[in-house]
Amino acid sequence: MKGQKVGVVTNPTGITSDVRHIIDVMHPDERVNLVAVFGPEHGFRGTAQAGGSEGRYDDPATGLPVYDTYLKSGQPLADVFTASGVDTIVFDIQDAGARFYTYIWTLYDCMEAAALAGKRFVVLDRPNPVTGRAALGPVLDPAFSTFVGRREISQAHGMTVTELALLFNAEFLARRPVDLRIVKMSGWKRSDFFDATGLPWVPPSPNMPTPDTALVYSGTCLFEGTNLSEGRGTTRPFELLGAEGIDHRWAAAANALDLPGVAFREAYFAPTFSKFQGKTVGGVQLHVQDREAFDPVRTAIALLVTAKRTWSGFAWRSDNWIDKLTGNTRVRTLIDAGADTDEVVGAWAEDLAAFRAVRKRYLQYR
Repeated sequence: MKGQKVGVVTNPTGITSDVRHIIDVMHPDERVNLVAVFGPEHGFRGTAQAGGSEGRYDDPATGLPVYDTYLKSGQPLADVFTASGVDTIVFDIQDAGARFYTYIWTLYDCMEAAALAGKRFVVLDRPNPVTGRAALGPVLDPAFSTFVGRREISQAHGMTVTELALLFNAEFLARRPVDLRIVKMSGWKRSDFFDATGLPWVPPSPNMPTPDTALVYSGTCLFEGTNLSEGRGTTRPFELLGAEGIDHRWAAAANALDLPGVAFREAYFAPTFSKFQGKTVGGVQLHVQDREAFDPVRTAIALLVTAKRTWSGFAWRSDNWIDKLTGNTRVRTLIDAGADTDEVVGAWAEDLAAFRAVRKRYLQYR
C-alpha cells in the first residue's frame, strides 16, 4: 500500500484477528494512506436490509467518505472510483459460497470498473464457509445475467474470493483485465468448514446469522423464487421454509426421499417481516445431520418438487425470479412438467462438468 491512495470495499465482516474492523485499523496507521470506503449491499456498517444500502455519507468514526457501490457497475462505478481519488482498491468481504450472494458480483463489478478507471485491485482472501470441495448446481446462462448472477458459474461455486477474482479476470474480463493482486490465507484447507478456522463469525448480511445458515443457503435461497417464506423474519432464515396452508405432509414427503445428510421436521413459525409477516405458517425445518454428505442444491430441488406435489397452493413468483436464481428456465419448467429430483439435477450435469474444468485452473488451496 506504500505510496498509494487506498480505498476499501468492505462491510462488517472485514475484521482483523482481534475483531477490529479493517477500516478502524488502517485509518490511524501511518503506513496506509486510506482515503475512501466503498459500501456494498447492506452497507459498509451493515445497517440496511436485503435490497438496500447506506448511500453516500461520511463515516462518523473515521471521517472517511463512504461511497455506495450497490447497483452500480461499468462506467458509472468507474466514475465513483475516479472521483474518490484512490490509486488502489482493496476488497475485503466474507462470502457465503453461493452464486446469488451478491458480494461476489460486487467484486466482479468493482474489478471491471477499476480496470476502466485504471486502478490497481487487491483482494484479501477469506474462507469459503461451506468448504471449497466442490462446485454444485446449475451454471448460469448469460441470458439470465443479473446482480444475483453476472456470469457463468455454478450455483454453489466452491471457491474463495481470490480464486473467483482470478477466474473473473482471466475468463470474463480478459479483454480488459484489471491490475490484480491477491493476498492468500494461511492454514485453510479446501475441506475446512468455517468452524475449523477458529475465526469469529460476523454475519455478512442480516439474514446470514450463523455458518449453519450458509450451509443451506446455496440451496434454500431458491425459495425466494416461490410464494413460500424462505425464513426471513425468523431466527433460522433459510433453514425454516413454509406458507399458510402447508401441513405435515411436506415434511413426510421430503423425509421419504432419504436424502443424504439431512432430515426435515414439521415446523410452524410466524415471520416478523418479509413474506407472511405476523402470520403463522406451516412448513419444514432442515436439520443437517452429516454436513460432509449434505448437498444443499439437490436438497432444495427435492424440497421444491415435494412442496409442489403436497401443497396445492404452490406457485412461482410472478416475475419468474426462480429463473434468475437458478440461472436458466430449466429448473422451473422441469418441475412444472412433473420431473423428479434426479431428472432436474441431471439436466445441468454437462454444464456443471464444463465449469468444474474451468474452475480447477484457478484453485489456490489444497
